[in-house]
Amino acid sequence: MINTREIADEYRLSHWAQVLQERAQSGLSIKAYCKQIGICGNTYYYWQRRVRTAACEMLTVRHDVGVGEKALVPSGWAECKVAETSAEGKAVVVEINGCRVHVETDAAPEQLVKVFRALKSI
Repeated sequence: MINTREIADEYRLSHWAQVLQERAQSGLSIKAYCKQIGICGNTYYYWQRRVRTAACEMLTVRHDVGVGEKALVPSGWAECKVAETSAEGKAVVVEINGCRVHVETDAAPEQLVKVFRALKSI
């Protein structure tokens, strides 16, 4: 049976998550953005709290991840961990939306900046 209340809640959360993202991308303060789109600041903060709470509830943290298993990471979030990669030492592994980058400990910072900018644009 379809629960219309849950669907409506998901739709509202999705809409307000988009509003929050657009505000962040606009570079405007919350007060200026609310004035520009014609909403009350209290409404903005209410939905910001609801969206953040929902995002936290979606997170599933698994501490029992074994070899060959994968921790659950929500879409749009990044998973960072230290992994044994070779006899020489350790590397940081960054995985974003299925793209995995192994960063050796001696990697040049400028190179990392370029890689992360490219990943951010995906």
